[in-house]
Amino acid sequence: MAEAQLQQFLEKVRQLNAFVALTQAKTDVREALSACSNHHEVVALAAQNGFEIGRRWGDSGPAATQQHTSSSDQSNLLASACPPTGQERVELLIEGPGWRLERIHSCQASSPEGFWYDQSESEWVMVLRGSAKLQFHDEAEPRDLCAGDSLLIAPHRRHRVVTTDPDPGTLWLALFWSADA
Repeated sequence: MAEAQLQQFLEKVRQLNAFVALTQAKTDVREALSACSNHHEVVALAAQNGFEIGRRWGDSGPAATQQHTSSSDQSNLLASACPPTGQERVELLIEGPGWRLERIHSCQASSPEGFWYDQSESEWVMVLRGSAKLQFHDEAEPRDLCAGDSLLIAPHRRHRVVTTDPDPGTLWLALFWSADA
């Protein structure tokens, strides 16, 4: 680990420890924390109290996310400006007969109420950065996904995006293919 990464990691741990100490010292902050239902609410509560815990270790900060390049010369799948809140940007990386590989950047995005994807293709998806909740029509609870998680979605298995991270957003890698290919 390079010294800069080590210092970034240690600062994140320091901020987390200080936030934990505050929640132990102040009943109102502890109650507010216990009322949080997801990671985004915890990050927002920490920020309201002067702590920066939202940046994931290894992220190089807001300046790095401004270095967007077009998909034809994309050299870093993690480097791009976050789309506007509630939206996502889909970039075709490569395709062939019966398949395509896409990079999807979502920012606090969700499927419209009542909408379910019902696609004829198989889809393998992986979260590269951030987190998301996916709901399958045949499952009672949404699935929590974070960086490194992947799953295979069979054709016509109805699903929807419940939520994705706010800025810097959630980055997905999605491979689609047809059974005919």
